[in-house]
Amino acid sequence: MIKRRLQIVSASLLGTCVALSACASGNDLPDPDVAASQVTTIGVNSYLWRASLEAVSFAPLLQADSAGGVIVTDWYANPENPGERVKLTVSILDQDLRADALRVAASRQVNQGGNWVDAPVQAATVQKLEDIILTKARALRRQAIAS
Repeated sequence: MIKRRLQIVSASLLGTCVALSACASGNDLPDPDVAASQVTTIGVNSYLWRASLEAVSFAPLLQADSAGGVIVTDWYANPENPGERVKLTVSILDQDLRADALRVAASRQVNQGGNWVDAPVQAATVQKLEDIILTKARALRRQAIAS
């Protein structure tokens, strides 16, 4: 009799465990890699946000809006080339860690006769900064997953 009751209780517990695991195995739980790429406690992807702040840390910040995903620097002149200055705007457009979720715009001016005059920015410069930000964001993500 006791043996029969243990079999019934065991079968009941097994059925409960199977039912619970069936609930958890569907789309209820996010894939760890997907969850890690969508860290958005600040309104935008936090890996892109932190990597962007680090990448433009050489220039003084005018605006940093983590909810809107916009970082704007003030004009920065390299001490080795004081006749030229740049201003950057980084926009994070999505909550996912993707290349098309990032946009960098740069303005450049050169000093001519004491006046700052707009000058073209090479597309490779903007692309290089985007690559630096994406590489750093991916590294931050890998560190978070490894922890």
